[in-house]
Amino acid sequence: MTRFSTMTGLIALAAAAVTPGFAQTVADDDVPATSLNIPGNVQLYGDNKPNVYRPSATVNGEIITATDIEQRMALIRIANNNVELPPEEEQRLRNQVFSNLIDEKLQIQEARAADITIDENVVNDQFARLAARFKQTPEQFSAYLASKGSSAAAVKQQIRGEFAWDRLLSRNIQSTTNVSTEEVDLIVKQMEAAKGQDEFHLGEIYLSATPDNIAAVTENARKIIQALQAGGSFAAYARQFSEASTAVVGGDLGWVKGAQLPASMAEAASQMQPGQLVGPIEVPGGISIMLLIDRRQVLTADPRDAVLSLKQISLDFPAGTTPEKASELAGRFASATRTIAGCGAADAVAQQLGATVVSRDNIAMRALPAPLQATLIDLQVGQTTQPFGAANEGISVLVLCGRDMPETATAPNVEQIEQKLLEEKVNKRAQRYLRDLRRDAVIEYS
Repeated sequence: MTRFSTMTGLIALAAAAVTPGFAQTVADDDVPATSLNIPGNVQLYGDNKPNVYRPSATVNGEIITATDIEQRMALIRIANNNVELPPEEEQRLRNQVFSNLIDEKLQIQEARAADITIDENVVNDQFARLAARFKQTPEQFSAYLASKGSSAAAVKQQIRGEFAWDRLLSRNIQSTTNVSTEEVDLIVKQMEAAKGQDEFHLGEIYLSATPDNIAAVTENARKIIQALQAGGSFAAYARQFSEASTAVVGGDLGWVKGAQLPASMAEAASQMQPGQLVGPIEVPGGISIMLLIDRRQVLTADPRDAVLSLKQISLDFPAGTTPEKASELAGRFASATRTIAGCGAADAVAQQLGATVVSRDNIAMRALPAPLQATLIDLQVGQTTQPFGAANEGISVLVLCGRDMPETATAPNVEQIEQKLLEEKVNKRAQRYLRDLRRDAVIEYS
């Protein structure tokens, strides 16, 4: 399965609440043609009823309506926690959504021309799985989408479209794309030669630019960064705005070494910490926004790969505890837990405090929140973390009872390397395929 898989899109949707890749035409075949001359950037006034169809463009004879665009916009707002965007940013996002809908329409049409059909049972099953991720039934999830200005039909259309495009790529591109043994061997040798060098897990939003428009593109990048810093989903914005092939996977570049990046990106990555957002960065052909997801050293054991044995001591605050009382309890708890000398003493201290103790083994350090990872890396066995928690809930500490470190880092196996190379080749060919579809399309704007 390539990176264009429907499951990839569904996982991204659940992770970002609702990903903006999931709104499409509600019922393409039922929309009547019209001769009204409605400009593409029409300003709407009053209530925008979702069952009122306003044509925006026809793509090879099939209509994209303003309703399609607004339902996609509603999904983006959900993905970004309803963060308020400036009017100019809202309009720019709407234009990008319009462009994406055109691409999706072309992809669906090309799959249909290749006699690729998607079983509706498959679409419904995927929709039910997605609803389950939100801990809702399909009926509840449909109502939730409608309450936010979208619809179940919009999400199902996107699921249908992603399945169709994925199967088309599998038949026309992946089946004729090969990775040679020599290519895999070269990657293995490069990894051995790079042992100990820094490697970065990056997210990227790439915006193409020319010398004539680079100032405007840079300003757009700054607005995207502001929206991300205000709580927007990086994956959601990457899917909408990035012009790189990785847009379909939320801008995820995977693990890369500095030598594989443009010089400006490599320099920035070397100074970034996990979770940091940087940009706009000028790169060949345009502008990039970077998110450092993680970093490590090639084929070198990382302390964060440790497996831990932990005891968690927790003190719940009674209902109605005031902030002042919570602060007092937290101070007493912190003082007492600092005296713990080894896991054997944890239970006695917890009993004195009226706290609970939970013991857990085989905890992957990387599964813990980043702040706790940073603390635990420097702890000796028997020591405690600083207290953490929420003022209206309670407070906890972790006691480190054991740490198992991998002696060596495990290199990707041959199959993983081959799959990665295959995905990269398929993605590049898929982008060219889509560019050809755009070039040959007949698109009429209302």
